[in-house]
Amino acid sequence: MFRKIALFSFFTTLLIGCNNQKATPINVSELTISKIHDSYQKGNYTSEELVNEYIKRIQEHDSEINSISIINPEAISIAKELDKEFKRTKKLRPLHGIPIIIKDNINTKNLPTTGGALALKDFIPKENAFIINKLIDAGAIILAKSNMAEWAFSAMHTESSTKGTTRNPYNLEYVPAGSSGGTAASVAANFGTIGLGTDTGNSIRGPSSHNALVGFRTTMGLISREGIIPLFLRNDVVGPMGRTVEDATRVMQVMAGIDPNDEITSYSKGKTFKNYTQFLNKNGLNGARIGVLRELSEDNIDPEVKVLFEKAIVDLDSLGAEIIDPIIIPNFSKLRQNQWCSEFKKDVEAYLATYVKRDTMKTIEDIIRVGSKSKYARDNLASASKKFTRWGDVKEKCSNAYKDPRRIAFREAIEKVMDSLNIDAIIYPTWNNKPARIAFFEKEYLGDNNQIIAPHTGQPAFTVPMGFTKGNLPAGIQFLGRMYAEPTLIKLAYSYEQGTLHRKEPKLKSANN
Repeated sequence: MFRKIALFSFFTTLLIGCNNQKATPINVSELTISKIHDSYQKGNYTSEELVNEYIKRIQEHDSEINSISIINPEAISIAKELDKEFKRTKKLRPLHGIPIIIKDNINTKNLPTTGGALALKDFIPKENAFIINKLIDAGAIILAKSNMAEWAFSAMHTESSTKGTTRNPYNLEYVPAGSSGGTAASVAANFGTIGLGTDTGNSIRGPSSHNALVGFRTTMGLISREGIIPLFLRNDVVGPMGRTVEDATRVMQVMAGIDPNDEITSYSKGKTFKNYTQFLNKNGLNGARIGVLRELSEDNIDPEVKVLFEKAIVDLDSLGAEIIDPIIIPNFSKLRQNQWCSEFKKDVEAYLATYVKRDTMKTIEDIIRVGSKSKYARDNLASASKKFTRWGDVKEKCSNAYKDPRRIAFREAIEKVMDSLNIDAIIYPTWNNKPARIAFFEKEYLGDNNQIIAPHTGQPAFTVPMGFTKGNLPAGIQFLGRMYAEPTLIKLAYSYEQGTLHRKEPKLKSANN
């Protein structure tokens, strides 16, 4: 039914456009927030027309990628209301009329939030997550929900029981990484202006790297996680995944802030900025000091990725940065050990009690009873139902990044070196290896750099495209900063992005061809 409504609305818009000599065809490829707002102000097109164009693109191309779980049936009517508002006020809100794609583990009112799982396939939240309300208040349009690795278990691939397997738009035989692979693939393919992912260990930065996107894992505490299906809440963050640093910054800026229903955000008091776009400086690398963490970058690195990373270091130098290569973090290999805690059972059961509220769906055993189409998910559910301790069987209490002694010691060791060398950020490849083929995702996954530092220390880490390997497979460089150093990372990442311009869009085939 919705497909018919969407198509009718699109063709109606098209017919109106044919009778309007001033109408300008909309090319949604690589649109940015600033470009869209400029077009709204010039009267080139409306929010309604833009939404229809994105929907048309999804319908034409997503059959080959399988990234979208559901298109919001209210997106067009919301766009119409925003157009009326702009016509009346002549003012644009910060994200006015910007179509956003939301990962399917973030609560969205009147839209399914399934986590990719059969246990929640019919769950429709009564309220939006805290950050979704902030985005809507800023004028954003929730265009669609995106596929994800079931329960966010997999860093390697994106497979769910509700939607199936998502493919990498740059090479359909390869994974988009996980677990926010649907968001990454859809944004890379220009199905929406920008998207949201969640990151427990890898799941914003890995998919962003695999899809030539910018991905922000922000400081633990900067952005609320209320209303989001957890994996390990002690590590979970939510953040933007976009085609540009500027767009990611604009969305992050709207979401940042204290939420009484997520106590971790209380740590951000007095440490945030209302305006993060002020740090978008093309010359931001000039005079910056960048440390190269060879202990990560040289760990079984693919030769092609190594070439890209070494070229990135040269580019950073040419853009004005001073490179400190290598930096050594004392006891790094020891401090990184036994940081993970198995808390999925506790966290997901709290989510079920708070939001789902069904007598038949209260425990992880209920989830297992309903079942899964994914062997990978079934195996992880079985393991999570039995394991409740710190990995490595270390007899220490698990806590958040501000209270856990192991996490604090790891962070302090890193920041102490940064302070002693006056370093602005540490760099390493986001993944040391290329994307795996979907058919061999477990065998060809050789590890990633995302799960080693930031999830445990709570530090912010941003990934930016650094080029492509053979097979048209993207790779990313990661900038790690101090706690609440988003302004510094924005400056450095933006300067690198603008100085290299590595991103290019994938070439998609029409579903009608």
